[in-house]
Amino acid sequence: MSATAQKKPFDVKDPRITTRVTEDMHTLLAEAATLVGSTVNQFVVQSAYEKAKKVIEDNRFVSLSSQASKNFIEALDNPPKANDKLKTAFHAHKEQF
Repeated sequence: MSATAQKKPFDVKDPRITTRVTEDMHTLLAEAATLVGSTVNQFVVQSAYEKAKKVIEDNRFVSLSSQASKNFIEALDNPPKANDKLKTAFHAHKEQF
């Protein structure tokens, strides 16, 4: 297979997502799709795509207040000494892995 013909591991020709919805849900989705000038499928895919991007973005970064940020940096720069529970956990982890 040539370099240009190689497929990525998750490359799928014409991937599909199917689902069943109630009649009320379909009516609502169809109305919304009509209002924005798209098909129900286009509307659902675009809406799901936008929601997925937001969920990923919201979970990728952590926002801290100025004080919380200072506290975090302080804890990184000056961590507390390991107590007995932490030492036990480290040893257990080391033995397991």
